[in-house]
Amino acid sequence: MAELRITRENARFQQWEALLTNRSKRHRNREFLVQGVRPITRAVEEGWTVRALLRADGAASAWSDDLWSTTDAERVLLSPELHARLSGREEGAELVAVVEMPDDGVARLEESRRPHGPVVVFDRPTSPGNIGTLARSADAFGASALVVTGHAADPYDPQAVRASTGSLFALTVLRVPGPGPVVEHAHAHGYRIVGADEDGTVLADADLRGRLVVVVGNETHGLSAGWRAACDEVVAIPMVGTASSLNAAVAGSIVLHESLRQRG
Repeated sequence: MAELRITRENARFQQWEALLTNRSKRHRNREFLVQGVRPITRAVEEGWTVRALLRADGAASAWSDDLWSTTDAERVLLSPELHARLSGREEGAELVAVVEMPDDGVARLEESRRPHGPVVVFDRPTSPGNIGTLARSADAFGASALVVTGHAADPYDPQAVRASTGSLFALTVLRVPGPGPVVEHAHAHGYRIVGADEDGTVLADADLRGRLVVVVGNETHGLSAGWRAACDEVVAIPMVGTASSLNAAVAGSIVLHESLRQRG
């Protein structure tokens, strides 16, 4: 595929730059930017569709040369000044990838490469960084999917992608308006729905084996009424000390680790 060279700001560059901050344009165009060596590598290894690779003119490394020559994507050489505006601050990020956003249909939950892992639901998260952190834990502890529900931060925000250190690409990622479609799918396919909250069964006493949906609530308000009503069980993490609660992504990580421990 021929290389495109862009040395001055034009409409194509402005479209890519908008993906950094403009959620509406990301979802309208069904694409997002991926910055950094590990996230780009994971996106390619996990089979996500890379629409374009953007490279700083003159930059070269064995890693970027390999991806540049082997990835089936449009190849664009940018001036160093333009590339710096897209690449973020991570060292070695001489490539930026424009990656296609997958569909949000809940039927994709049955297409995961980890069919026996839990589905993680993050309800109305406000922090992209927390989404990325929970994605990283979900990957580490064998989850199959990450579902973001309600009015929430964007899992494809560059902050979320960076915080996941590439783990986002190991998961089936969905955005769903509310509990309904996920609950219906869970009931149809034999999942139990377990929520994490301050009041509930002590975590170690709960059965977290089998087909499982783990629901983590909003960072400030916890589980929504809709999700609480949908839960087959609510579990609580025992705490000592003066902290009144845990970070939502941390709480979700602890539940996922306990699920992994029980699954053996």
